[in-house]
Amino acid sequence: MRVLVTGIAGFAGSHLADFILNKNNIKLYGIELSDKKIDNISHIKDKIELYRCDIRDDSAVYRIISKIKPDFIFHLAGQSFPLRSWSSPSDSLITNIIGALNILEAVRKSKIDSRIHIACSSEEYGEVKRNEMPIRECNPLRPLSPYAVGKLTQDMLGYQYYKVYKMFIVRTRAFNHLGARMDENFVISSFSRQIALIEKNRQRPVIYVGNINVRRDFADVRDVVEAYWLALTKGRAGEAYNICSGKGYKIRKLLEILLSFTSQKIEIKIDRCRFRHSDILLTIGDNSKFYRQTGWKPKIPIKETLRDILAYWRNKV
Repeated sequence: MRVLVTGIAGFAGSHLADFILNKNNIKLYGIELSDKKIDNISHIKDKIELYRCDIRDDSAVYRIISKIKPDFIFHLAGQSFPLRSWSSPSDSLITNIIGALNILEAVRKSKIDSRIHIACSSEEYGEVKRNEMPIRECNPLRPLSPYAVGKLTQDMLGYQYYKVYKMFIVRTRAFNHLGARMDENFVISSFSRQIALIEKNRQRPVIYVGNINVRRDFADVRDVVEAYWLALTKGRAGEAYNICSGKGYKIRKLLEILLSFTSQKIEIKIDRCRFRHSDILLTIGDNSKFYRQTGWKPKIPIKETLRDILAYWRNKV
């Protein structure tokens, strides 16, 4: 079986590559930007056939896909940071929308029978009312950032190509996922990096935080990438599935757990620059649809996930 992962050197992409390489009789291919560092896959780079290209380049994407003829495509490449989409909305929208369109068009024009997974986001739900919790897939989509609008458009493109061209496409709406290799711009990774720097006397014993009173649905990235695999092996074409734990964790509580793993006395300070333009105070998902279809549920405890993230940053800094 030939499997292609776009964004393979990214956070989730690298963990998905680890997961896939533990399976038998699979040839793994990856797409990544030409100038992107591949530290996240340095331990497995000899097991991957890597192609360097910008997914916004339709001709390059077509050449790669028509050559590989993948059985499975996991489309994870794109601009993945909601806050960054405010500073460069056009770049975020073009990358995420045109990138997804180019993947779909390349498969259609190549006339290959690929199963395609599009990694969408819970950010699409946006402004969810308290009485709509936990969030189901049928909930209205009210996106509140350029990133969320781009992900929503990817989602709808996947549905359109399934309906019109009868392509096997599954969309997942992943809620927050955590783990080693996560970019330092994401909140839990930022906390862990700051703790690691403090422990090495490279930062004053102060952690700078944004809004830590919001509640989010978190799962371990290793559980999430297993769900991505099940989406294509057990999911139904044309469907959208929430990938989430179904549990709400206050950011403040996760920070307290991280601080319990260090002997340092650390002060917490609010940094208004770390606040989002539009913050959603409560986000908890309902994964029952995906569970009924695939039997998936998250297995890794949140404390184990947080220990692993802190260990990663202790080693990295």
